[in-house]
Amino acid sequence: MDSLSLGLALPLWSVLPFAGFLLAIALFPLFAPSFWASHFGKVSAAFGLPVAAWFLFTAPRELLHTALEYISFIVLLGSLFTISGGILLRGTIRGTPAVNCAFLGIGAVIANLLGTTGASMLLIRPLLRANAHRRSAVHVYVFFIFVVANVGGLLTPIGDPPLFLGYLKGVPFFWTVRNLWHYWLAAGGTIIGIFYALDRLVERREERGGAPPPPASGERTPLSVEGKANFLLLGVVIGAVFLPTPVRETVMAAAAIVSAWKTPKWIREENEFTYHPIEEVAILFAGIFATMLPALLILKARGGELGVTQPWQFFWASGTLSSFLDNAPTYLTFLSLAQGMGGPADVVGVSATVLRAISAGSVFMGANTYIGNAPNFMVKAIVEAGGVRMPSFLGYMAYSAAILLPLFALFTVLFFQ
Repeated sequence: MDSLSLGLALPLWSVLPFAGFLLAIALFPLFAPSFWASHFGKVSAAFGLPVAAWFLFTAPRELLHTALEYISFIVLLGSLFTISGGILLRGTIRGTPAVNCAFLGIGAVIANLLGTTGASMLLIRPLLRANAHRRSAVHVYVFFIFVVANVGGLLTPIGDPPLFLGYLKGVPFFWTVRNLWHYWLAAGGTIIGIFYALDRLVERREERGGAPPPPASGERTPLSVEGKANFLLLGVVIGAVFLPTPVRETVMAAAAIVSAWKTPKWIREENEFTYHPIEEVAILFAGIFATMLPALLILKARGGELGVTQPWQFFWASGTLSSFLDNAPTYLTFLSLAQGMGGPADVVGVSATVLRAISAGSVFMGANTYIGNAPNFMVKAIVEAGGVRMPSFLGYMAYSAAILLPLFALFTVLFFQ
């Protein structure tokens, strides 16, 4: 049975494991964090294994295809995470508004080379050290999540997991930068501009309250980078994206292994690097990839029945789900929906305008909550380990509602009508 026939034959209730698992990802960390921290792997298996077993016996080809996509996805994410963890930025940097904006701008650029996860892991600790003297620096890390962990990764498939999944589905590698650069520039520039005004206001308030003086010249540490060989390994991973599978995944994994083997242990220790974040992502995504398979097949076969047809609807529908669930499967869900609609087929069976809307919605609105994108919680955990108390789930959403939602409403008028 081909995928179209299978999508037509599957009952609607077959998407319940997918919905249930995504709901568990959204709610358990909020209402039962201790249970989730100890048992998230069991929850993933409880939802994912029955679906995988059903496809193993009834549609093994679809299961194999999904398994290969999952492996490609995790190998890319894991290699970027491992290699970037072997790069240590040192030096005395004082976190002024201009310096903090430079961190955000640089992060927005390199997120497209290292991925939002890699860029976030590379820059968050130097940013923490740069702002250690600040009395009120929480907003700095919230905007870092906005820009570096989400919005910045819009230009390449390496930048953010949804775009890499789109690349695996046939979206040309350079389509994103050619078609989304103006969204990236407008969103990133506006958010960084708002941040500068806010950070300057906070800095002036700190100065009136007697902020600590800059470090004395004798206390300053020259800027330096340790683990430079890892930049070469990052280049290997980037180049491997253009290779066919399984050579691509083999090269990426080999680069990560070399980084783990050859990088001095003290560099990762000083970076406070552990593999727990990527282990959690791998376990959760195994459940997501398994449970989303029926939903993707149904949407691809019956997408025209759901009423989401206009670019602005795709922008907000994909973005809203990306805010509370996970933006990678959300992207695939709405890509499959668009493919089932018919109409112009500019790229991978959908119109370019719709694909731009899905891409921007999935990437941008992953910044709306802590659970919208994998690096968000990773950044939060590192910042809190550094002694800074981050906003609660709802407190973070207050920032995103005030800063991001009006910007996305403006984008709807400018780009997606």
